Amino acid sequence: MDLLSIKDPSFLKRMSNKELEALSQEIRQFLVEKLSVTGGHIGPNLGVVELTIALHKCFDSPKDKIIWDVGHQSYVHKILTGRACEFDTLRQFKGLCGFPKRIESEHDVWETGHSSTSLSAAMGMAIARDLKKEKSFVVPVIGDGALTGGMALEALNHIGHEKKDMIVILNDNEMSIAPNVGAVHNILGQLRTAGKYQWVKDELEVLLKKVPAVGGKLAATAERIKDSLKYLVVSGMFFEELGFTYLGPIDGHNFDALFENFSYAKKTEGPVLLHVITKKGKGYQPAESDKTGTWHGTGPYKIDTGDFVKPVKKQPPAWSSLVSETVRKLARNDERIVAITPAMPVGSKLEGFASEFPERMYDVGIAEQHAATVAAGLATQNMKPFLAIYSTFLQRAYDQVVHDICRQNLNVFIGIDRAGLVGADGETHQGVFDIAFLRHIPNIVLMMPKDENEGQHMVYTALNYDDGPIALRFPRGNGLGVPMDKELKAIPIGKWEVLKDGDDAAILTFGTTIPMALEAAMALEKKGISVRVVNARFIKPLDEKMLISLLEINIPLLTIEEAVLQGGFGSAVLEFAHDHSFYQAQIDRIGIPDQFIEHGDVGSLLEEIGLTTDAVIKRISTLARKKQQRA
Repeated sequence: MDLLSIKDPSFLKRMSNKELEALSQEIRQFLVEKLSVTGGHIGPNLGVVELTIALHKCFDSPKDKIIWDVGHQSYVHKILTGRACEFDTLRQFKGLCGFPKRIESEHDVWETGHSSTSLSAAMGMAIARDLKKEKSFVVPVIGDGALTGGMALEALNHIGHEKKDMIVILNDNEMSIAPNVGAVHNILGQLRTAGKYQWVKDELEVLLKKVPAVGGKLAATAERIKDSLKYLVVSGMFFEELGFTYLGPIDGHNFDALFENFSYAKKTEGPVLLHVITKKGKGYQPAESDKTGTWHGTGPYKIDTGDFVKPVKKQPPAWSSLVSETVRKLARNDERIVAITPAMPVGSKLEGFASEFPERMYDVGIAEQHAATVAAGLATQNMKPFLAIYSTFLQRAYDQVVHDICRQNLNVFIGIDRAGLVGADGETHQGVFDIAFLRHIPNIVLMMPKDENEGQHMVYTALNYDDGPIALRFPRGNGLGVPMDKELKAIPIGKWEVLKDGDDAAILTFGTTIPMALEAAMALEKKGISVRVVNARFIKPLDEKMLISLLEINIPLLTIEEAVLQGGFGSAVLEFAHDHSFYQAQIDRIGIPDQFIEHGDVGSLLEEIGLTTDAVIKRISTLARKKQQRA
């Protein structure tokens, strides 16, 4: 079949199981070929080919709402809804999004990039359906990893209480980004080995109906017998106790099983949970045999060997690795250091720490709020918790950072990974809000290094800081390849660094935008404009002494940040100037505008929003000209 000719999923209604199996293989081959070039979430999508086909054959999207949790597994859905022809642009600038996107298709009824949201969204849609007296199915598809998230459990509780008609598909592949952890995961393990509980329960009901009535006694006890059966067949029937009809587990790659159970679920009143067992990476051996999460999401790879396409030139260390390995080094001499991650041990490069200090490494699952408060609890006992978390996921723990960590002024070290633009994962993952939502919280220190050498010293600074919470921002990708000091040292809190002297204007910036500032300053030097470049490595607290010295000589200031402008670093400088009565100060700002930044390579994104060397040169030239006019 020509996948590029697909316009909508209606053609599936006419296909036999044999034809659907052939289509499944075509889709797998298509994904393996396309993603070998673009990269992407190959493992999750290879695992849901049959499941996605069956959903679109048995339900009528978009009238029926198919809601993908996280969205890592939506590629097959995109193919079946007419977007196969766009896969050459997957996750690229102005190309096909790697997650569900409402503006892309009417079949994408929910946008997501963070896990555990599908059930709550489904509940909202089910309520709306019933209030409007419409007839449709609401079908959230949630993975076993996402089901460990607190928000998903809250939604299960509410859905079961309200008894709303809904078919929850639990896509159980025993792994999310990394191997799953926790009691819910163990419950699913019991269910996988329990066999066909629903089949046995239904068979018992048939038998009971065949027994001649002997008064009301048998009828009264029949339901109790059926309910008690679940405790004989499966220890602790978690979902049924929450108010769901549990179906499964079934083979998620078997069309007959999928169709039979979808049909049963559609006839069942109230919430149904269909437990589907799938194989992540199915059909492509390197992804199918993966046990660590390496093939969850990848860059380009060689199809025949599964080897990843790596740069020929040796790369500097990844930022995640630099930070986690420095923590590991310090942990050898400080038994108080404990590492915590919300389901990202691989992404945060904590495998080495976990191997050397298994008793001091805690993966708490997809539970960012819990992770933050666990860190706070550790800190109350004079431990040194290192909370490794992506900027985009730290958003989910905001209240815990405010209430549990900062309010109590606890010594928690937060490693904010993927700070700034992250590129291909797009707007749900861009780490551009953390400065704005952390800067205003009392007690916290927020810093970002100019290079990996300064980064290792900041890790040392953080783990030797005893006056409250401290956070280190660092970007996605690799360092600059600078020489590394052998001896670690503490950097004075709130102390900035002058990288280049100049008298006509000053650039205040930090982290990834420092090379841009230096390049612009050198170009301006050739035009006769002398620019001072300051490494404002402490975003909070500001270097008040240096700031006052700059403001007193009335030198124009330009702040640059790869983060949102509203409430960001530049705002802090403006506030400082106002609060210290420097009302005539010339201060300009460059950063992320008031919009969500979509997917694409970071260079193209920076160009589009005007965060470039040329823009810096233009802004500084304007500031310097205004200074001359006022002189």
